[in-house]
Formats: sequence, C-alpha cells, structure tokens
Amino acid sequence: MSTRHLPTFLAVAAAALAVAPAAGATPQPSLIGRAILPADASSPAPFPGVVNTDPAPAPGSTQPVGGFSALIDAGAQSIYWAMPDNGFGSKANSRSFLLRLYRVHTDDRTNAGGSGEVQILDSITLRDPDHKVPFAIVNGGTQDRLLTGGDFDIESVRQTERGDFWFGEEFGPFLVHTDAAGKVLDAPIPTPDVKSPDYPADFPAPVAGAANLGRSSGFEGMALSQDGRKLYPTLEGAVTGDDPQVRRMYEFDVRKKTYTSVRRTYRVGAAGDVSTNGYSVSDLVKLDATHLLALERDNGQGTSAAWKRGFVVDLRKTNADGTLVKKQAVDLLNLSDKKGLSLSGARPGDIGLGNPFSFPYQTVEAVLPIGGGRIAVVNDTNFGSTGRNPSLPDYSDFIKVRVPGLPGSDE
Repeated sequence: MSTRHLPTFLAVAAAALAVAPAAGATPQPSLIGRAILPADASSPAPFPGVVNTDPAPAPGSTQPVGGFSALIDAGAQSIYWAMPDNGFGSKANSRSFLLRLYRVHTDDRTNAGGSGEVQILDSITLRDPDHKVPFAIVNGGTQDRLLTGGDFDIESVRQTERGDFWFGEEFGPFLVHTDAAGKVLDAPIPTPDVKSPDYPADFPAPVAGAANLGRSSGFEGMALSQDGRKLYPTLEGAVTGDDPQVRRMYEFDVRKKTYTSVRRTYRVGAAGDVSTNGYSVSDLVKLDATHLLALERDNGQGTSAAWKRGFVVDLRKTNADGTLVKKQAVDLLNLSDKKGLSLSGARPGDIGLGNPFSFPYQTVEAVLPIGGGRIAVVNDTNFGSTGRNPSLPDYSDFIKVRVPGLPGSDE
C-alpha cells in the first residue's frame, strides 16, 4: 500500500468507525411506517362536541375525534382501537365530549408505498343504561346515559379474551369495566388509598379529606398480563408523600374484580436526577409473561421536547430501592429514517422530519407492540398542541418503529 495518502485514508476510516455501530451493539430503532389523521377529523354523533357546552342533541351532529391516549389491537393488520381521553382537557369543559373508542385503519407510508392516510372505520360510545355508575353523570336523565368527559377521564384501555374492555381513568382514579359494545357492567372501582381533586363528591372515597394525587395524574398506563388475569394500572404522577420520581403500580385481579395485595413501584427518568421528577408514565403494555414496555414523557413539545422514551420493565427484578428494573429500548426523539420516509408531505415549519426522525409531541401516550420487534405509537393532540409545527395544531401521527432486541418479539 502506498503511504502517500495515508493520513487521508486514516481520517476517512476513523469517520466511518465513528458512525458505524460497534461490534455487537444493538442497531438504532428506526421508522418503518407512518400515517396521519388530520387535526380536524370528526365523526357522526347525537350531539356536537364543543368545549364548555353541555350536550345538545341535533340531527347531523359531529364530534371532533381529537388525539389518542391509548391504542389496542382490533384484530387485523394496521387496524386498531384508538381511544381519545376526556376531550378538551378538564372535567368542566368536556361535558359534551363523548367517551369513545374509534376503530381505525392506517394505510402506512412505507418504503414500499402506501398513502399515509388514516381511515375511521367505526366507533364505540361508552354508556351506562343500567345505572351502574352510582354518582351523578352529565346525561343521567336520558335513557342511554351516554358517558362524556364530564364523567370520566379515560386514559388507558385493555381488552380481555371475552371482548370486555377495562379502562383506566383519572378523575377517581377509577377502573371502569364495559362489555364489547361499551356498556358499563359494574360500578367504577376506586383506587386503594388514592383520591384525585376531581373525585365525585357524591361517591364514597378511599381517602378522607383532601386529595392526595395531583389532577390528571391517574391511570395513564395500564398493562394486561399475558394470561389475561391481571391488570397493572400505574399512576402517571406521584402520590403525596411518595418519592417524586416514584410511581405506584397496582395489581388488579380481572376475574375477582378486586385489587390484590401486590404493590410495585416504578421510577421515572434517570435515577437520582431530580430534574426528571415531573416526568410521567404515559403508557404501559405487556411484551411477554415477565416484561412490560413503559412509555415516559416530559411536558415539552417541539424544540423543548427532551424525554419521550420507551423502557423495557422486568417484573421479576427490582433495584436496591425496591423499584422495578428498567432498560431503555427506544428514544422517540431520535429514530433512524435513512431513506427519508417521514419527509413526504412535509409542511413549511415542520420540525423533526428526515434522518433522524423525531416524535416531539407534548403528550406521547399510546404504544402497542405489533410483533416482529415492532411497535405502533400515536400522540394525543390536545386540540391545539404544536409539537410538529409551531404555527399549526398537531395531527394524530401514527408511526411504526422497529425496535431491535425487544422482548416478546417473534423476529
């Protein structure tokens, strides 16, 4: 070999080594599919969903769909049950917003094609015609007793093999049980030793006196065990008196419809870093019999978003402080998109597109393992968040991500 150009050769080789993964290193998670539901998407309804209004039945009405706080499988490839939360942000201003699950199909844009569009196929509206809810509800004087965001703030959902739905919510926080068509089957189940500021005044509370959980800090994440017998509802925020970084994870027996004596704890952020105290557990889903996938988020959006990450949690292992052992699996602010899949349809002012691709939304609250080491993720739009573009309201951004080494995958 000639040594005349050796310095140049060594510089190029060093640069190549700097960007290449080390031997045995896990490849970076990558964007493999994307589909968009417009921010102004709507769906037929018996009354319009309008902020700060009560239900007013009218023919031809529509409800805004909004973003999504939970995502579960609906039985076919790229078809999901996608669940908005209580609507416009609070108990007081969401009284006309129906609590629903939407069955959606994502025609993902991939390297092989696809329109990148989302189609709403159907919806289920939660209702209480049998008067199982023992406290006052917005539509209490009607026959159907359709539930709205003035009654519950549903944030998580899981479906059993029987087809029943279990919802985790934040006003109690409660667990709410419905059949496959959305009809409430039991009285809402309060959380042991916990009460939020929005707890209904006309229903016995598990805690006397003032609330001991912050507003909007209830069951944002809730996993269902692989055998379908246990739920793991996990608080989004810390209970008064607890370590500010620790979140309580409960265990609920689905067959007995009661909480078990098992309690686990989960630590958000980086251990010992008090700047991460305000981070949320924004979703939780099972990977296999012993591992869960937890989403964590900060409250930032756009260029201020700093922490939107997924962690594998091992139910068999705890740290010295008793919290569950976790290992980072994906940073949603740093996904490989070497072929520029995300650039299609880019608008002036959009950020986080291209390589690397970023998911810089304020409320990243829904994740679903879909096999083959892949996950589906979607954001909650909050009817006006501006994570993708500072001048435009966020759309619902459905993405598929390949996560190498994810437990429970069939790759």
